Amino acid sequence: MTSLLELKIYIKKFYIKNEVYISYAWKFLLALITILIINGKLGYMDSLKNFVIVLMASLLCSILTPNFIVFIAALFITGHLFELSTECALFALIVFVLMFLLYFRFSPKDTLAVLLTPLFFFMHIPYVMPLAMGLLGGPTSMVSVSFGLIISYMLAFFSKNSQSFGSEGVEEVANAFQSVITGLLGDKAMVVSIVAFSITIAIVYAIRRSSVDKSWKIAIIAGAVSLIMCTMIGDLIYDTQMSLVGVVIGTIISALFMFVVEFFAFNLDYSRTEKVQFEDDEYYYYVKAVPKVTVSTPERKVKKINRAMDQHR
Repeated sequence: MTSLLELKIYIKKFYIKNEVYISYAWKFLLALITILIINGKLGYMDSLKNFVIVLMASLLCSILTPNFIVFIAALFITGHLFELSTECALFALIVFVLMFLLYFRFSPKDTLAVLLTPLFFFMHIPYVMPLAMGLLGGPTSMVSVSFGLIISYMLAFFSKNSQSFGSEGVEEVANAFQSVITGLLGDKAMVVSIVAFSITIAIVYAIRRSSVDKSWKIAIIAGAVSLIMCTMIGDLIYDTQMSLVGVVIGTIISALFMFVVEFFAFNLDYSRTEKVQFEDDEYYYYVKAVPKVTVSTPERKVKKINRAMDQHR
């Protein structure tokens, strides 16, 4: 345990020392991976798949705010769908306008939630996000995670049904647009996932904000159980054909990953808990203080050898 705590301190010091360069690096990698996934799932416009364009867009994202990555991703998705059919691009544009209006209104700082939800979705472990945002975010994170899920299902839908679009004529366009709305908004698995993820975020957030001992660990376990239960209940009611074995395994993996996050972000020593009571003219105050687990890292000692004195000897 001591070695892990020392590793945590070393990582923290390294990040503080190189924060600017690390910030550029993670934004570049996140933008690059996001664009590559979009191109891999859609990829209808050849110019957007050009490596130079992808690299330039990723570099631009690295020097701007993280919210710009969301904007670039929306442009790439809309561009690919426009090449597929106008009605698909129009539907995506409506979704993105609503997303930006609600996202920037309620949770403008949850950029990672919008971007990482599709990434984990295509890695088949999207259950990381409700647990993570319940621990590290707030109730408004439900908006960001929900839009991340909508984008994930939208990419999957257009990737599977690309041959159903592209016909000409007013009637064909109207039918295609209606099929897009029916296919996405009628996706019961997406609706169940949004509800289950939102409930999980609320439960995890409420528990980790409480003053009980080991609140983060309890929140992770309770969130994992609620996520599995909500998904199972939704599957029974709406017959979503979701793989319940995959949900259970994915949730367990996500919970284990969250225990690692908890160790680095919220590692407390409950054996040294102190409760303090004091008052002023109007209130009594009851304070519970739990110290963080700390360890002193060994300092490196460099011994200098005087060559002149060695030669004299």
